[in-house]
Amino acid sequence: MQRTALSFAVVAKDRSRPLLSRLGRRPLARLAILFPLTLALYIALQILPRWAAPKGVAPAPHDLWTIASAILLCAVMLAVYVGVARWMEGRRAAELAPVPGAALFLAGLAFGAALFAFAFALLAFAGAARLGPWQGVAGLAPALALALAAAIGEEIIFRGVLFRLVEESAGTTVAVATSALLFGLVHSFNRGATPISTLAIALEAGVLLALAFAAARSLWAPIGLHLGWNFTEGGVFGQAVSGGHSHGVLASTLTGSPLVTGGAFGPEASLAAIAVSLLASAALAAIVLRRGEWRAGRRHPA
Repeated sequence: MQRTALSFAVVAKDRSRPLLSRLGRRPLARLAILFPLTLALYIALQILPRWAAPKGVAPAPHDLWTIASAILLCAVMLAVYVGVARWMEGRRAAELAPVPGAALFLAGLAFGAALFAFAFALLAFAGAARLGPWQGVAGLAPALALALAAAIGEEIIFRGVLFRLVEESAGTTVAVATSALLFGLVHSFNRGATPISTLAIALEAGVLLALAFAAARSLWAPIGLHLGWNFTEGGVFGQAVSGGHSHGVLASTLTGSPLVTGGAFGPEASLAAIAVSLLASAALAAIVLRRGEWRAGRRHPA
């Protein structure tokens, strides 16, 4: 009887709190609001600049528009995430702290670039890839800006919101599986996507980036890794990035079965990329376990 009365008192006290404060204590409630909100915002910030872009202009002004749009997307997504952490969750977004964030970003950048270069080397060893001639650096700045926008936008949505909140409620295992599955499904709408490319994105990028966040507990680590992989793939080797056309400094080519090369979706859907990413994921999982960061779910108020 006393326990029942106490339970009613706790519920009554909780209901007296401001709505944002109550939501801040419930990770799944926050997830139900924040995941569609940040995803819709990210899509809108990609579509609106394209719709408003000046038509029939020379490449240089168009490139400046692309860079400005990407910078705007990054700024808005970061500001929204920091604001949500402050006003809904009542905390500082420590996962975006510049220290040690800057070092983790650079480490992730190098790691992502090295992983894709290794995957491309495997494709070349198998006779499926060939480096082409130097094409110059004319499109390098917009390619870098777009890669950074994708890295920041997608990491905030899928690791900062989805993975973090699912992990808080259900633990690391469920969070890795859930965020990887949805990351793959979202990319199934891209140009050139196939069931194999969707599975590949879920297994390699979805799992790898989630574990990078779990190992570092900083969003800058997966942001750097994501940027390093995408920019090396598109901006350096000139390959399609998740179905999107890229102009790289090298005109490399892929030949052979789409199962081997990734087809129109790009080498992210190749067997080489999957193998390299899964090996890297295993290494990151070992780091997470060794540091005691593989977390169990916690019970929260209903």
